[in-house]
Amino acid sequence: MSRTTIRIWYLIHKWSSLIPTAFLLMLCVSGLPLIFHDEIDAAMGFDTEKSLSGVASSEGGLPLDTMLDRALAVRPGEVPLFMAFSQDSPLLTVTTGPAPDAASGDMHLQFLDRVTGEALGPAPVNPLLDFLLQLHTDMFLGLPGMLFLGMMGISFIVALISGTVLYAPFMRRLRFGTLRTRRSLRVKRLDRHNFLGIVTLVWALVVGATGAINAFADPLTDAWRNGEIAEMTAAYASSQPLAPADYGSIDKAMAAAQDALPGRNPQFIGFPGGSWSSGHHYAIFFQGDRPVTEHLLTPALVDAATGELTDARTMPGINQALMMSKPLHFGDYGGLPLKILWALLTLATIWVLWTGIFLWLRRRGGEIDRRVDEIALGARKEMRA
Repeated sequence: MSRTTIRIWYLIHKWSSLIPTAFLLMLCVSGLPLIFHDEIDAAMGFDTEKSLSGVASSEGGLPLDTMLDRALAVRPGEVPLFMAFSQDSPLLTVTTGPAPDAASGDMHLQFLDRVTGEALGPAPVNPLLDFLLQLHTDMFLGLPGMLFLGMMGISFIVALISGTVLYAPFMRRLRFGTLRTRRSLRVKRLDRHNFLGIVTLVWALVVGATGAINAFADPLTDAWRNGEIAEMTAAYASSQPLAPADYGSIDKAMAAAQDALPGRNPQFIGFPGGSWSSGHHYAIFFQGDRPVTEHLLTPALVDAATGELTDARTMPGINQALMMSKPLHFGDYGGLPLKILWALLTLATIWVLWTGIFLWLRRRGGEIDRRVDEIALGARKEMRA
């Protein structure tokens, strides 16, 4: 690379790193305990699921219509929005609200035991993790906060890529992982910053990309609903949305969907009028039967009035990426060992971010020219070789 090219990459790395660093530190610090959300909930007594025994709610139990009636009896005057299933226990959740298009703040989540039909009350909320999750997700600003953090995630990816472009020619004149311990304290800090940055590169790219995808969840869902779901339900476009009083049997709808998608377990149902369905359909989402595919969802749209299948098709790739990004973002694929690895890598990233700030605050005059010259020297050495 020429000296001018190196200088451009250096400036890209500098500003794509500095601008989002404070927010990335916040995301790392708030995300660290969220990695262990299951373990923390269990330790603090918020894990209702572990107290239940019996067949998984996704596989059987009392009729779904019965479970919905019991949930609505607790919240008279509200309508169903979602019903979600567990693959490991009889736990079944029902979300209700004042209207089919209720905002998230107006929704009410209930826990039920599908084996006994017992209502377990509202979902227990761990105030600590709830606070951290909202801070991590949108900084309590709703969609604008989510989109802003998504842009910070994209900037982070640019910083990682530009840092790699700069690191490659620089390391051509040194052995990989060399720490110049006999040089100044600043050089030693820079070498550690670069080394940990390159070691955590792949993980940081994965977490940064999945975080950015999660941040754009609402627009992606809306695009899918306004695009593919509209295409699947085109025959209903001219009719009025179905009133909640006219909803038919969920069990009949589930049977029709399972006939179309045999060998899969339901994950959740989106009721008519919500963001995950149309105004006329139960959208029943099924998941794969393997750890890698259990987050790949296939929706079946069933006419909520008649219980007849309208269509079933795989979601677009970007929406499938959205489904997989959240568990991958928090390391929820491989149990506790993977979570521990995620936590260690998060701590390493916090160190890289902090040292980046420290190096910038302690910069000296002519810093850019010195760094560009050092990298250019490595590039020239490689060309001669």
